[in-house]
Amino acid sequence: MNKQKYSLLLADDDEDDCAFFKEALDELLLPTELVTVNDGVELMDLLAENLSENLPDILFLDLNMPRKNGYECLTEIKESNELKDLPIIIFSTSLDNSLIDTLYDKGATYYIRKPGDFSKLKKVIGNALSISSENNFKQPIREKFILQP
Repeated sequence: MNKQKYSLLLADDDEDDCAFFKEALDELLLPTELVTVNDGVELMDLLAENLSENLPDILFLDLNMPRKNGYECLTEIKESNELKDLPIIIFSTSLDNSLIDTLYDKGATYYIRKPGDFSKLKKVIGNALSISSENNFKQPIREKFILQP
């Protein structure tokens, strides 16, 4: 990773998942700043407030959230001229291949299935940040879309 500090945004309504994500980042000792939101409406409001500056470098987006789900947020973001280039890593418990194909087609950058094991979570977050940076935050070919721990 070649940037001084990465600004990350995590949209997830599960408080435990947010805590584990933050703890994993802390243990990775990577230069990151993490902001969390708990639902899709809060996410879209935060992004709208920061359109001109301070957009995150990467959005980790859970699919199953109240008020507005991750799929709806992904669609809105990719349809927005101001937000369409925001790298989005889907971070979800689902592993439905047809859904994953749809997320890829909608423009998500990567897909991570939430691991239940903390060491795997740490590894997959580290891999996601490293691979995203190396790939210039661009979507890879479909075969490399799903990141594994």
